[in-house]
Amino acid sequence: MHISEGILTIPLLASGAALTAIGTSIGLKELDYEKTMPVSLLTATFFIATLIHVPVGPGSVHLVLGGLMGVLLGWACFPAILTGLFLQALLFQYGGLLVLGVNTFNMAVPALCCYYLVRPWLQEGGKKQAIAAFAGGFCSVLLSSILIAATLSFSDAGFLRAAQATVVFHIPMMFIEGIITMFIISFLAKVQPEFLHITEK
Repeated sequence: MHISEGILTIPLLASGAALTAIGTSIGLKELDYEKTMPVSLLTATFFIATLIHVPVGPGSVHLVLGGLMGVLLGWACFPAILTGLFLQALLFQYGGLLVLGVNTFNMAVPALCCYYLVRPWLQEGGKKQAIAAFAGGFCSVLLSSILIAATLSFSDAGFLRAAQATVVFHIPMMFIEGIITMFIISFLAKVQPEFLHITEK
C-alpha cells in the first residue's frame, strides 16, 4: 500500500503531510505509560509485516494489520504507522520520505475508523467478537485501498485504471487480514484480555 515518490502532485503531498501531522499530534497526546508496550509491539509488527510486499502498478500489496492496530491503539496508530513507514523509507526505500504523510494517512485513517466502528463490538465476546475482529481487518484494507485509489485519481486522471486495479488486487488481502485479525483478537481475549482493555466473556 505504499505509493511511490514522483507520482503525486504537490498539493496532495502537502495535504497528506498536514493531515498526518495533526493525527500524529493527537496520537502522541493520548500516549501514556500503559500504551507504550502495545504501541512498540505493534509498530514492530507493522514494520515487519509490510516488508513483504508485491508491487502493483504505482503501489504494492502487503499485510498491514491496520484493523488490529486501530482497535488496540486508537489515535496512537498514527505515530505507530508513521514510525514504521519512516523506517522502511529510510532503510529500504519503500515508498519514500516525500510521500510519507500520504502513505501514513491512507493507512492510519482506516485503522482509526475501525477503532470507533468495530471496537465497541469486541465487548460482546464469542461470535460477535470474532465477526467484529474480522470486519476490522477486512474494512481497514478496503478503506485503505479506496483511499489509495482516490489519491492516485486526484493526482492524475491517467492513473484511474491503476487506481481501480489497486482496489481489485487488494480483495484477497482483505479476507487474509480479516482472518488474521480475528484469530489474534480471539487469542488475546482468552489469554490476556486486559491487553485489549475488554471484558472476557
